[in-house]
Amino acid sequence: MRVVLQRVSQAKVTVADVVVGEIATGWLVLLGIAPGDSQKDVNWLAEKVANLRAFPDADGKMNLSVQDVGASVLVVSQFTLYGDCQKGRRPGFTGAAPPAIAEPLYEAFVTALKALGVPVATGKFAADMQVELVNDGPVTFVIDSPT
Repeated sequence: MRVVLQRVSQAKVTVADVVVGEIATGWLVLLGIAPGDSQKDVNWLAEKVANLRAFPDADGKMNLSVQDVGASVLVVSQFTLYGDCQKGRRPGFTGAAPPAIAEPLYEAFVTALKALGVPVATGKFAADMQVELVNDGPVTFVIDSPT
């Protein structure tokens, strides 16, 4: 699994001109799933997102987690994170899991974050989404699960 994690002061996802997910302060998580990913990856990555200390403390140092600051997470599925652009001019997506594999793991990731006590909003899996965000910092990380 791969995430692009962006610290935001606000973010929202719109599908067909309807807001389907929205948060104020927190993480915007763009989530990519590979064919070999499993519940082990889900659990590891959810724990990482919930507890990564990248929000400022009273001294302005990145020392607090999304949970510490009472923030939320907006999770958006994004198969293009596994796009291969090394050859030619058109990306290939064989590194991304097909929807039958990816959707249950996407849902499991959302469930795992909620089980950790993190408020979660979501986009709509496999939809044509418009994502708006205000990147705070900017602070952005790319994280791959270890397996």
